Amino acid sequence: MRRVVITGLGAVSPVGIGVEVFADAVRAGRVGIAPVRSFDATPFPSRKAAEIDDFEPTDILRHLAPDQWGRSALLAAAASRLAVQDSGLDPDALAAARSGSIMGTTSGESAVGQSLGGQWVAQGLKGLDPRLVGQMPAGQIAGAVNAELGLSGDAQTIPTACSASNYALGYAFDMVRSGEADFMLAGGADAVNRLTHAGFYALGAMAKDLPQPFDANRSGIITGEGGAALLLEPLDHALARGARIYAEVLGYAANCDASHMVHPDATSIAECIEAAHRNAGVAPEQIDYICAHGTGTPTNDSTEVQAVRQVFGDRLPPISSIKSMLGHTMGAASGFGAIACCKALELGFLPPTANLVETDPELGPGVDCVPGRGRDAQPRIVQNHGFAFGGNNVITILGRYT
Repeated sequence: MRRVVITGLGAVSPVGIGVEVFADAVRAGRVGIAPVRSFDATPFPSRKAAEIDDFEPTDILRHLAPDQWGRSALLAAAASRLAVQDSGLDPDALAAARSGSIMGTTSGESAVGQSLGGQWVAQGLKGLDPRLVGQMPAGQIAGAVNAELGLSGDAQTIPTACSASNYALGYAFDMVRSGEADFMLAGGADAVNRLTHAGFYALGAMAKDLPQPFDANRSGIITGEGGAALLLEPLDHALARGARIYAEVLGYAANCDASHMVHPDATSIAECIEAAHRNAGVAPEQIDYICAHGTGTPTNDSTEVQAVRQVFGDRLPPISSIKSMLGHTMGAASGFGAIACCKALELGFLPPTANLVETDPELGPGVDCVPGRGRDAQPRIVQNHGFAFGGNNVITILGRYT
């Protein structure tokens, strides 16, 4: 098995476009949440979201015609184009190699589906816009990445909701380390839309103003959007071309407890963490930081900390949630978590939990959520969490290359 490293990062996020802007914003604890603009949110008590103000696809994309693709596909393709640029890899060489993309999503192209639904109600099936029908399949998200970059390998979209980017990262890691692929782009994308907003509101999981992960007064999520992409390649190739290496992918694990549709299970999450440690060849005491799923719902945060305690005992690594700044970007969430982990390893800091006023005392002693702003540190091995409805849990382990 080949060693696999991450050499390119692409972020199209509510706190900025481009990995350097993204990292600076995360380190500063900048919050990208504002009143919803993409749909009429007046019927909802919660009217905020983490949207991307300045995303103009033609500023980044070279080959795709934006009017032929849904917003999620465009976000994924743009993030992937940025990741390739960041890697310094020749795009023609990438296209000529055994290369592909694995992208995660929660809602696919729900904004497109919402438009089609309105047309169906108003005009019937014959009134549907064929252009929108073509944009609707979720598989278009990875398809857009391959079409934009000219890749001829796998183009798979993984719809395991909020853990999907971690699934994608693990899948891409397996393909590169086994020699099945030479390069892979992994990540995820989702767009803010009324359907997702309404769904979380109906579940009673929506915060009215701001997400406050791990806070005593946390009340829920704020929906967000974005595209996250990471370029994976074999270590020997990266060294031969003098690439900047952000991190080595040490291992991952996935499981599915399926015990409840929406309620996370601490024991199953703990088992997933332990399996990830075994697969990565690390011990709990070697983990320097945990990028939490950290949605800001009362249940998720307490269950996540409980699971971490089952594995780490009384010695808890710092654990923080970037959803406090980005909102919940759904299928892109753990992709953004992986990018934040890579930049933390490279630059020497711990990403913060913004909006944290008082750490919930019921989480127990020793919980360090890195409140407010990023903290200078020298993490060597980090752990990235991704959990989803239905009990889909994925943990990825990244390490500083030495």
